[in-house]
Parts: sequence; structure tokens; C-alpha cells
Amino acid sequence: MSTLSDAQTDEHINLIQGSADVEWRYEMRRECQEILPGLLLGPFQASKSLDVLQSLGVTHIVCIRDKREAFSVRARFPDHFRYLVLDVEDNEDQNVIRLFPEADAFITQALSAGGKVLVHCNGGISLSPAFVVMFVMRHCHLSWEDALHLVQNRRYCISPNGGFLTQIKEYESIYKASVAVASFPQGQMQRIVSRRKRDDDDDDETGVEDRKRALVDGDRDDAMAMDS
Repeated sequence: MSTLSDAQTDEHINLIQGSADVEWRYEMRRECQEILPGLLLGPFQASKSLDVLQSLGVTHIVCIRDKREAFSVRARFPDHFRYLVLDVEDNEDQNVIRLFPEADAFITQALSAGGKVLVHCNGGISLSPAFVVMFVMRHCHLSWEDALHLVQNRRYCISPNGGFLTQIKEYESIYKASVAVASFPQGQMQRIVSRRKRDDDDDDETGVEDRKRALVDGDRDDAMAMDS
């Protein structure tokens, strides 16, 4: 039992740390890196060369951009790749949790079909990494810290802004709650729902009877007052 636990721990550490053979160089920030098998993260610069994208085997691209960048950060090769374009403000007040499910579904479908996905924003530093960290957290069942470290260990230059980092932390409880609900026995869930419905119906019937009784008592009191 302890051997299995140790093996799982080693696998967990290796997953987060990634390859120790990669030596990060400054110019690599202008390239994309593979975060998980089939999932690449990088800047807009990495999406501008058709030859490079095809050599990497990219089939799908998630283009995340600030609306003000729409004239330059755009889907350049729609005839060659499937695109998801998200207009997002790169500031701390932007709600990325609300926008994440669309990106999550797009990436999941692409990977399930054997595709390869590039996720990019303009610089590949803050905006697109926030989406990728949440994807890694959800699909690898990691804490927000481990997911962040996993992505940072493959693309060293990422630095989600404070607002995005707060939402990354919040997303951990959201995805864990969804996992808990999904793993809950369906039959038991239905029994709980049915029991709650019966309780609610009983409460409603009790409330109706109480109101009827109150009306009857009130009418009786009015009648006695008139007789007197």
C-alpha cells in the first residue's frame, strides 16, 4: 500500500515539475510551449506562421484577445484551423470564470478528437495562461497552486494579474464541487430530491390547512362578536 502511495506521489511531482531537460531562454517567450499532451500555450506571435503551426501539428486555436486588439490579434488562417475567438479585457476586473466553460468545452472536444490546441493571447503572459491554468486544474484534478506551478514549469514567463489569480483560486472550489456532484450516486441523489419534494409538499399542505383554519377561526370570532 505504501509503495503505491509513493508511486502516486512521484507521478504527481513529475507531472507538476515537467521535464528537467528544458533550459528556459528569454526568446522562448515568443514561442509556444506544450503544457499537456496536445495543449500548447503561447503568445500571438506563435500563431502567425502557418508553417510553424502545421509543423507543430496544431488543429485548433483559442484566440483570447482584448477587444482593443481585435484589428491585429485575430484568426489568421480560418481555412486551416478551427478557431475559438474570445474577446476579453486584460484587466483585474474581468470575469474569466464566466468565460472559461466555452474555452474548456472547445479544448476538451479538440483533444478528445485527437487534435492539438494552441491557446494564445497577445503576450501569452497573463490572459491566456489564466484559462490554461484552470483547464489544467480541472482536467488533472490539481489544486490551484499545483496547476499554476505545472504551467509555470513549462512556460516560465507566465504571470496572471492579481484579479485572474484570485479567480484561479476561487475556481478550485467550483470545479471540486462539480466533481463531487458528478460522482454522487444518481439513485441516492434522486431519493434526496424526492424526499425534499415530499417535505416541501407537506409543508405546503400544512400551510394551506393553517391558513384555512385561521380563516375559519376568524369567521367564527366575527360571528360571535356580531351576536354579542
